Amino acid sequence: MKPLYFFLLPLLLLAACNPNKPVAIDPSKRLNLTLRSFSDTTKKDTFKIVLKGEKAADMALIFTITPSGSKSIYTKTLLAKDLLNNYKETVDLGKEKKQVQFMEDELHGFFEEENFLEPAVTAQEQPDKNTPDKNFFSELKTSGLNGFKYRTGKESKTYIAWSAKDQKVKPYYECCR
Repeated sequence: MKPLYFFLLPLLLLAACNPNKPVAIDPSKRLNLTLRSFSDTTKKDTFKIVLKGEKAADMALIFTITPSGSKSIYTKTLLAKDLLNNYKETVDLGKEKKQVQFMEDELHGFFEEENFLEPAVTAQEQPDKNTPDKNFFSELKTSGLNGFKYRTGKESKTYIAWSAKDQKVKPYYECCR
């Protein structure tokens, strides 16, 4: 029995320490979905984010907005490696399991209530140096359409809204890169 023990112990340790072993991911933690008014104040658009990939280094969050009965009007891919790099100084992300958990938390926090801006721009707001398109900012003041903001890193956020004039989703504010 002793020789079998000495043979199995190193194999078990090797299997437990294998850094390339993907972490088991619960499929229910890979999708977040909500309906909100965005491209039209009278209809709801589908906001969807999906976590793709098995290993943290290969993961990505795929964010889409789709109007009712139409095709997608916005798609943004947020790579896990970029998000993880932004937080490695302040969050313990040393282990694969913690990195996957971080990505799942990002997915589930993506549609927090504070990220939906109704309206995107109020009458009192003024554009500043973080406003990429002052004309679009003015359009949003007039249209009253809603906006959405999301994190692209620890200190950076992108604010987007529908441009009825250009018939596409555009950023109207990008902060603090």
